[in-house]
Amino acid sequence: MILTPERATTLQARRLGIDTRQEPIIYLRADSPVCRSEGFSALSRVLVHTEHCKTIATLNIITSEMLHRGQIGFSESAWLRLKLNTDDNVWLSHPRPVQSLSHVRSKVFGHSLNKEQFQEIINDIVDGRYADVHIAAFITACGDDMLDDAEIIALTQAMIDSGSRIDWGQPMVIDKHCVGGLPGNRTTPIVVAILAASGLIMPKTSSRAITSPAGTADTMETMTDVSLTLEQMKQVVEQEGACLAWGGSVRLSPSDDILIQVERALDIDSEGQLIASVLSKKIAAGATHVLIDIPVGPTAKVRSQKAADKLASSFIKVGEQLDITIQILYTDGSQPVGNGIGPALEAKDVLAVLQNDTDAPQDLKERSLMMAGTMLEMAGTVEPGQGIEKATAILENGQAWEKFYAICNAQGGMRQPGEAPYLFKLMADRKGTVTQVDNRRLAQVAKLAGAPIDPTAGLEIHVKLGQQVYLHEPLLTIHAESSGELNYAVDYLESHPNIVCLSTDEEISQGESTDENHTD
Repeated sequence: MILTPERATTLQARRLGIDTRQEPIIYLRADSPVCRSEGFSALSRVLVHTEHCKTIATLNIITSEMLHRGQIGFSESAWLRLKLNTDDNVWLSHPRPVQSLSHVRSKVFGHSLNKEQFQEIINDIVDGRYADVHIAAFITACGDDMLDDAEIIALTQAMIDSGSRIDWGQPMVIDKHCVGGLPGNRTTPIVVAILAASGLIMPKTSSRAITSPAGTADTMETMTDVSLTLEQMKQVVEQEGACLAWGGSVRLSPSDDILIQVERALDIDSEGQLIASVLSKKIAAGATHVLIDIPVGPTAKVRSQKAADKLASSFIKVGEQLDITIQILYTDGSQPVGNGIGPALEAKDVLAVLQNDTDAPQDLKERSLMMAGTMLEMAGTVEPGQGIEKATAILENGQAWEKFYAICNAQGGMRQPGEAPYLFKLMADRKGTVTQVDNRRLAQVAKLAGAPIDPTAGLEIHVKLGQQVYLHEPLLTIHAESSGELNYAVDYLESHPNIVCLSTDEEISQGESTDENHTD
């Protein structure tokens, strides 16, 4: 039992039902005797005690009659973290200073941190001692190229040590990850199904979207339960050889899930933290061999081959130090993959490929087969050069679909993705050829439409690079769950008319001529 602070005023807990995401928030009246006696003010960090739990929360002050003077209000995250019941006794006190914030300040000023310093920061983040503003400072200080390889290794190890780690008792456990920046690139469910059907072990844990309209966990959640406990995850893998779970539910690198929430708000996904995030989750999940997919394109996350090589080099160096085998696969990042962008729309593409539908997106199928084939060869299941052939056979004879269906059933049952009620079609205003597609702005349209928070929101793309389009032919369709979000997405689309760029034959010819002149 936690002892209450001496002479502390007892308050009664009240659940206010306010969603503050991951950050625990408490609420007191401005005339509360605790505020006066302890000197608390708005945004103070406060140590909250109950008879059995404690946590640090941020204080908000209210001036209305929402609370009585002897009550303390709790946000949902604070209420659940403290396992409270209505009118439970609560005591407040000043927390000890968070010493690791000095390391964050040091990083802000450009100094390198060692393993012990990163471990102190990560431990305090997991223990709830950092407010979102502190986490944002840490993320920003580590952004861009502010982490060298030694720091990335130290941060990765700290993130691994902050949570659970699984040992599958197998000499080889495979996994994959795409660094992102390419809308609709939902190869993972297909690859997992193919590899599990071939007899390999692939306990796949995935993150939710950070800066994209959908993550693998968001997409899978439209088809089955992904919030598995560690024991449920082990049971599914033992039964089917693979799972498709959300990593945040099994406390694998729990600091990563906290960091991701703030990264999403900041729209930041820096290289060093990307590597630490990916590899901490893979190693904690027991992976021994990981394929890293790096899409390269002018509007992808990685825009040049030089940048891709640098990122790949860091992945491999960190992997070597942490005893995990990394293989890099460079892929085309010039345009979205599949037809849909957004959880449910991407899920429909995945199902179409797995069920061998004649209208399934071929680019998603071919990309998935390339990755599955590469991983079959990496695992030594087939001879070099035979991976794609083996993967294709498993997909086209229906084994992959059977395995995917079995995995979903083991995770709580298979369900069909939903449909959004509001649609808007963008039509071509002239005849031409698709010469450019802006991945980033297409992703922004999908997010404005509501993805990934609204699972059926997003957009469908009806054209590909190099395709000839005629007047009034549909280019894309926006899907939204509310008329307001549909209007936001349409307004953005209309203010950025070259998201899908159409060029006439004459314009293309002039462009080629200009390129030749520049070359000369």
